[in-house]
This record gives sequence, structure tokens and C-alpha cells, in this order.
Amino acid sequence: MGKGGENYGKKESIGTESLNRDPFPAWSKDVRECEERFKVNRERGLSSDQVDNQRKIYGWNELEKHEGASIFKLILEQFNDTLVRILLAAAVISFVLAWYDGEEGGEMEITAFVEPLVIFLILIVNAIVGIWQESNAEKALEALKEIQSEHATVIRDGKKITNLPSKELVPGDIVELRVGDKVPADMRVLSLVSSTVRVEQGSLTGESEAVSKTVKVVPENSDIQGKKCMVFAGTTMVSGHCFCLVTHTGMNSEIGKVHAHIHEASQSEEDTPLKKKLNEFGETLTFIIGLICALVWLINVKYFLSWEYVDGWPKNFKFSFEKCTYYFEIAVALAVAAIPEGLPAVITTCLALGTRKMAQKNALVRRLPSVETLGCTTVICSDKTGTLTTNQMAVAKLVAIGSRAGTLRSFDVGGTTYNPFDGKIHGWPGAQMDANLQTVAKIAAVCNDAGVELSGNHYVVNGLPTEAALKVLVEKMGIPEGLDSGSLSTRDDVLRCSQIWNEIEHRIATLEFDRDRKSMGVIVNSKSGKKSLLVKGAVENLLERSSCIQLADGNIAVLDQNSKDLILESLKEMSTSALRCLGFAYKEDLPEFATYNGDEDHPAHQLLLDPLKYSLIESQLIFVGLVGLRDPPRKEVRQAIEDCKAAGIRVMVITGDNKNTAEAICREIGVFGPFEDISSRSLTGKEFMEIRDQKNHLRQSGGLLFSRAEPRHKQDIVRLLKDDGEVVAMTGDGVNDAPALKLADIGIAMGIAGTEVAKEASDMVLADDNFSTIVAAVGEGRSIYNNMKAFIRYMISSNIGEVASIFLTAALGIPEGMIPVQLLWVNLVTDGPPATALGFNPPDKDIMRKPPRRSDDSLITAWILFRYLVIGLYVGIATVGIFIIWYTHDSFLGIDLSGDGHSLVTYSQLANWGQCSSWEGFSVSPFTAGDQVFNFDASPCEYFQSGKIKASTLSLSVLVAIEMFNSLNALSEDGSLLTMPPWVNPWLLLAMSVSFGLHFLILYVPFLAQVFNIVPLSLNEWLLVLAVSFPVILIDEILKFVGRCTSGLRNPRARKTSKHKSE
Repeated sequence: MGKGGENYGKKESIGTESLNRDPFPAWSKDVRECEERFKVNRERGLSSDQVDNQRKIYGWNELEKHEGASIFKLILEQFNDTLVRILLAAAVISFVLAWYDGEEGGEMEITAFVEPLVIFLILIVNAIVGIWQESNAEKALEALKEIQSEHATVIRDGKKITNLPSKELVPGDIVELRVGDKVPADMRVLSLVSSTVRVEQGSLTGESEAVSKTVKVVPENSDIQGKKCMVFAGTTMVSGHCFCLVTHTGMNSEIGKVHAHIHEASQSEEDTPLKKKLNEFGETLTFIIGLICALVWLINVKYFLSWEYVDGWPKNFKFSFEKCTYYFEIAVALAVAAIPEGLPAVITTCLALGTRKMAQKNALVRRLPSVETLGCTTVICSDKTGTLTTNQMAVAKLVAIGSRAGTLRSFDVGGTTYNPFDGKIHGWPGAQMDANLQTVAKIAAVCNDAGVELSGNHYVVNGLPTEAALKVLVEKMGIPEGLDSGSLSTRDDVLRCSQIWNEIEHRIATLEFDRDRKSMGVIVNSKSGKKSLLVKGAVENLLERSSCIQLADGNIAVLDQNSKDLILESLKEMSTSALRCLGFAYKEDLPEFATYNGDEDHPAHQLLLDPLKYSLIESQLIFVGLVGLRDPPRKEVRQAIEDCKAAGIRVMVITGDNKNTAEAICREIGVFGPFEDISSRSLTGKEFMEIRDQKNHLRQSGGLLFSRAEPRHKQDIVRLLKDDGEVVAMTGDGVNDAPALKLADIGIAMGIAGTEVAKEASDMVLADDNFSTIVAAVGEGRSIYNNMKAFIRYMISSNIGEVASIFLTAALGIPEGMIPVQLLWVNLVTDGPPATALGFNPPDKDIMRKPPRRSDDSLITAWILFRYLVIGLYVGIATVGIFIIWYTHDSFLGIDLSGDGHSLVTYSQLANWGQCSSWEGFSVSPFTAGDQVFNFDASPCEYFQSGKIKASTLSLSVLVAIEMFNSLNALSEDGSLLTMPPWVNPWLLLAMSVSFGLHFLILYVPFLAQVFNIVPLSLNEWLLVLAVSFPVILIDEILKFVGRCTSGLRNPRARKTSKHKSE
């Protein structure tokens, strides 16, 4: 940026209000005042000195370059997460302990380092993914720069410079614009060279049609759509030729304001509802882990710190550093057990699978967390043009003159796209169409510069959408009998009928449309040799210049007041329905053009060079009929709106289009009722900003409409809704929508009609630009959230079990049952496949008939927590119990455990194993495990250390088996396995097989068994594992039954709240 641009960028940060004040509102000043303000003459332009001075003040005509966050800052941000911090602390402590153990060497050295290295690897992968997502965040700003014009034709020092780089423009420059040019800066129109100038500015303002420009002043408080004498940077010239004065460049332009808004919105991005809940869960988990670790330490303090009381005071303290370290390792194991290390990976996998499902429904997700956000969407703010409507103009009604004066005929026209085969004309006579209808078809086809082509599966328009819709109407009308229908069958062109009319009526001159007479005319030479004038334009203007009407049989009648009133009444009725009306007329008495054939030397040609004479030529017309056009709503939108209402989601329509058109569309698609009073629900953007209590207006139940909305209005509405606790989905396709898309909880861009700016600012792109796709995606998002809740509950319940196991081990004083690396294996690898498979649970049938969940709803309710505490307690009892059983029993539940030859001890000996060295005559016999023999003749006390390997393996196997059975419990929150059997989700059965397979792998592959410090199990030992594990299903079935019986007592308040919320 130049100096001025940089200063402006600083001003931008002040806020939206400063953007809207302008020291010189050029649109409200006449041309002379504008030239005086910038000290410029339109014939000579600025001098070189003036250009240099202006550049020092305003800088270069380019958008500001915002510096992105440094890579170091991005890395630090990835660790701004409670769960990640706990993991990092556990990894560091594990690494220090492993290093300490490594000083002594031995087999445990490899095992000890596996755990911290695996945790570090998880953190590194998580950070890489996060940094990659962050680095993509500012692409919307880069895409915005691409839509700027690169070159401009400028007058400076009295000379025309044809290829001046647009960045060199300064306020005061005189710029020439022609058809197809991209406007390089915000400019005041000085003079029109052609009779009319039209600019396509929909991507900036949201208007559905190209806008005619004028040199006339408009009120100073006009909105962006009302500034008819201004052209804006990034928009495109559709027709005409004019000279303009640059008034705003770079960040001062309208597109610069959009750029500033996008940057501001990107700075205030919030965490998704799920991320917030997981952060809260992480903080709670930190507190619980700290509490339990401290409790474990206190319980076992007697083992590493002892003292004697002398004279009532503790003295002769004895401290065992080795024992202290051992119990510190138990505390670390507890931390590893409590943290669901696999949770981030499983959530990412589930969201990625969700994006694939959504892609099949034409919703392309750009940011993974937005999948989950969709599930709790409470408000959808939708653009009208292109989302609720097709963004393809179509004729909806055709009104022709009747068989006698004072009568009209009306035909409803079906179809909502540029596809000529989409819809038909109701009550149409086909090839038997009368003379009047043939004249309508002829004028619509010949007095027309548009074209329609088939590109892939889409019909693409060349020219004005209104004229393209007329060409499509001609195709639906067909060709009457007696015309060249033979040649029709040989054509492959989309517009075959229009081409035939153009061959019959050869155009030799065009009377361009202008804003004063509001019509366009063409002079044609028909095959019969007659010259005629065909005209289309505003109905009122054509009626003023018409003296006759053409009846159905082709006869001419005088246009009396009765006929005129009837036509105007029909016009009013169609306009009330938000139809844009065009009239058709013709004239056959053209004495000046009787011998004209397009020759420039012909006297009549001089008439065509003066647009002021066009009204005279287009007088004494014969009126033949009129049509009503509109941008029609999509067929499936009405049902989608109904689905939103059933799902408790409010729909707000925010459009740049005019109020009447938007209200008519909203009534048609069901946002408003057909006869509903919407005076308090339908406001313009400006009216909304003037309301004192804006939040109260937005809280109204049912749908709302905001028309003539500017980018800042959209942003303010989204911001107010978010402040009020709503989860907002915002749709849009234009540059003007990008800031609001960035600000919304989930921004949804259009894939077909959307600009690159909108797509880059969005979280999701609709491949088919269809509102109903959003509703389908919301349903999918809700289903994904429910499944995520299922596997989060499953993983957390598993972790509670692991914590209970370690806590009971410490509390009872028995040897450590499982080491940290085994717990890490269970959390990451064994639990991973079933948790991921729970993401494939089928959705509830009534998922879109429930109100949206509140973003502050708990992941785990008090009842669910109680259930999993009970399950967790059983997991702890089972894992510790089987450890004790192996040491103290030679059989259990009729299962013989003496086959390996191990020695039995009493429970008292097991609980006081630390005093083993003081036991007299204690000895143990060797035992076998697979091919290995464990002998303790040299040191019998090792039976409680290295000799616990079999008991430890049994504990680990019970933990794995219980968690597999527990995954079946997670299929449904309250539904029994009898009503939702395991095979409703075959992926879960496959995942359980994979997890068991992985467990067998580490058991029976010697190298892996050594790393994890486990041994193979015999058949009887596996039977014991299954016998101890299976009751977890029975316990949860009982708890689910209690839950179903008491749901009425627990949920009435929740139901009442949901009902109140949806109302």
C-alpha cells in the first residue's frame, strides 16, 4: 500500500461506522461540483503533478495486505487447548521418568520410551493439521484481489492512456468504460456516450439484474443500490459506453470496505460448540486428574515416607526415593488412563466421514468442525437470489389480446430455468396459435440480443437474463403451422424456434433501449418484402405510444380507454405478484424506411443516429400483449422451509433485491403465510438499522425478511444473532456476502453462481446452489453429532474404567496391574476402531422433527455420568479382580487356572507385597507362559514384580474385552440391544474384530509382547476373561431400563425448554 492507503487501513479498524461516513458524497453532487472538488477537467484529465499529489494523500489503488500470523505464533496456538496441555505434561513427565529408568538400563528401557514418543507424535500431527487449517484462513482476501481490474483507459495531460495499470489510478482520474470492462475503482458517472449504460453489480449489491446508470444526482443518504450515478470497483459493464470520474480507490472503495470487514470477521472467529464443550471437559478433567493423583499419592505416602514419634513429635524420617518414583509413575499412569488420547483422532475421522456423506448430498465442507456446527444451527440467514430462487429469469405469465376489443387472454407459463424443455404453457393451442400469439412470439424472438447455450448440464446465458427468458418462452410457444417447420427438425440449436423467426424477419436496424422511453425496437425486413418495426419495453410507455391493438385473429382495433384500463389492471395485478412486466407492440407503416436496407448513405440512417428521434419512430404502435417475468423460487425450497420449521430452525431472508419482489417470493416459498400481515417482519436494511431494539426484532418467532440489505447490514444481523446465543448459518454468493459468511458460525457459499471470494470465506460450499441442500446437511450434521456423542461417551466411560482400575490398585496396595504404555495402546489403538465405527450409527428417523440442541447443552448429563461411573467402577473391579484371582485362586467360576503351575499367595501377602523381603521361608515355583518359563529361585520377591506379567496380561485382556462389549452399549443412549441389535451397524462388528485382532497381535508376536510386557494366554484363561467381561452388557441394560422408566421424571423441564425455544 502507498502511504495514504496505509493510513486508511488504520482508520478502517475504528469500526463500521467510520466506513459509512464520506467527506465528499459524489453521488449527491452534480458533475460540475465533482470536477471542481477534484480540480479536474474532463477533456484533459489530471496533470502528472496532480497525480503525484493525489497518490501521496490516497496511496495506491490496491487492497491492503494484512500480515498473517507467524509460524511460531501458529505453533503456540495449537497448544492453547486444555487436553493438549495435559497430554504434553504427561509426555514430558513420562520422558523424564523413562530417562531416569534408562540410566539403569534393562528391558524396561524400550517400553518406557514408547509412551512419551507416541504422545509427542500425536501432538505433532495435531499441530500440523491445525497450522494447515489456519494458513488457509486468509485466502478470501487473496480471492478478493483477483476480481479487481488490472488495466484502465485514462485521460491524463490531455492524452488517452489505454493500458494504465489500475493500481496507479488516483481520485480525480477521468476513466473511459466500454462494454465488457471491469470497473477499476469507485467512480462518478460524468457523461454517457451511448444512450444507456448498464452495469452488473449483483456480486457486490445482491441485485438480480444489471443496473442502468445515469449522470443525475441522487439523495446523499441513498443506499448502495440507490447510487445510480456511481459505478463500483470489481463490477462489470454489460452495455454502453461512458466517461467517469474516480472518487474512491483502494481501501476507500466499496470493495475495500468488504476487504476490511472480511479481515475483521476473520479476527473474531470463535470455537465451534463442540470445541467449547471439549475445552470445558478438558478443564474438568484436569481438576479430577489432579485430585485423584493427589489422593493416590496420599494413600501410598506410607510406602515411601515413614517416621517415628518421639515425645509426641514425628522424628527419624525415612524416605525411599525409589518407592517415591514408583508411585509417581502410578500417578502418571493414572493421567494417561484418564486422558482419551485417541479422541482428537476419532473426532477428526468421524468429521471426515461426515464430509464424504455431505459431499454425496452436494454439500462440500471446507472446514471439518463446521460439520458439527451444522447440527446445532438455530437460524439460517439465506440470500434470496440464486439460493431460494434459481437466479434464472423466467416468464411466468403471458397476456394476449382477446378475440374482440376489451378482452384479454392469460396463459400461465411453467418452468423455472433457462432450459426450454423445463415446463410448458398451460392451455396453449400449440401449432394452432392465432395471429396475435404469433406476433408476440415474433417480437420476443427478433427484438432480442440474448442467447442461451447448453454447457455441460447447465444452460448458460449470453446477454441480459430478461431477454434470455423471452427466447426460452418462444421455444415453449413453438412454431405455428405453415411456417418453415421442415427446417426446424434439422436444427440442433437450443433456440431453434427463435432462429426460424429471425430467418423470416431479418433485422436491419436497432433502436437501442434508453432510460427515457424505456423500450427497445428493431426494424426488420420480412421475407414478404415488407418493413416493420418490432418493439418491447415498459407496458405503460408502450401504451402511451400505441393507438391500436391487434386482436386474436390479426385484425386491428382502436386502443380505446376501456382496453387500456383492462391492460393496466392486468399490469397492476402482475406487478403486485412481483412480476417484472414487458409489453410488445409493432408498426408496419414506416414510409421513411420503405427502401432502407441498412445502408449508411440512406437518408433514413440519419434518423437512427439520433436517439432523441427514437420515440417519434416508435409512435402510433399496435399493442399485442405483455409478459410477466421473475426470478422464480426453486421447486424444492418450500418443502425445505417446512422441514426447517419442523426442526425448530428459523429462516431469515437477507437480500439486496427490492422489497416487493422479496416479499412475494417469501410468501410463495412459505417463509410468510399467503395472507399474513408482515409489516413488522419485512424491513429494508436501512429501516432495521433505525430500530431502537434490534435484538427484540430478531427474536420474533417465524420468518423475517430484510431487503435492500448492504454488506454491513448482513454483518450486523449475524453479529446480533450470535450475541443473543443463536448458532447462525449464513448463505451467500457475492462479494458483498463474504464478510457475513466469515462472521457466521457456518458460512455457506454457492458453488455454481458464487464468487471465489464468497467460497474462500465460507465453511461449506453448495455444489447445486440449493437451499434444500442446506437442510439436508443440517440433518446430516445432527446425525454426526449424535454419533460423536456416542463415541465420546464410549471413550470417556472406558477412561473412567481405567482410572478406577489404577485407583483401586493403589488403594488396595497390590502391585501395579497395567503399565502406562499398555493403557496408551488401549486408548489409541484398541478403542479407536469401535469409536470410529460408532460414527456410522444410522440416524434417528425423527432427527429433523426435534428442536436444535442448544450450543451450551452438556455432552454428558448427570444421569449418563452416573451410568458410566457405575460401568467404570465395574471395569475397575473386573481388571483388578482378575489380577487378584490369578494370584490367589487356582480356579474361578469352574475354570481351572492351575495349568501354568504358578504359586498361590494369600490376599494379605499380595496387599503387603512390599514387605516380602521380611517374610521367612517364602518361596514360589516356576510357571510357564507360552514358550517362556519364569523362575524365581534367586529372588522369590520378584514374583510380585516381573512375575506379575501373566496377571497383568489378564487385566489388560479384560480391559480390552470389556471395552469391546461396552461399544455395543454405546449403539444407543437409552435403547436396549434387543431393540437396536449390533448388526444395525455392521461397521461396529468389523471394528470389534479389528481391535481384538490387534490385541492378539501384541499377545502372540514375541517382539511386540516384549515391548508391551505381556505374555500369551491359554484357552482357559481366555474363558475367564470373557466370563469377567460380559456382565458389563447386563449392568448397562439394567441402567438403560431404569433410564427409560425415569425419563419422564428427568426430562419434562428439558422438553418444556425445547418447546419454548422452538416457539
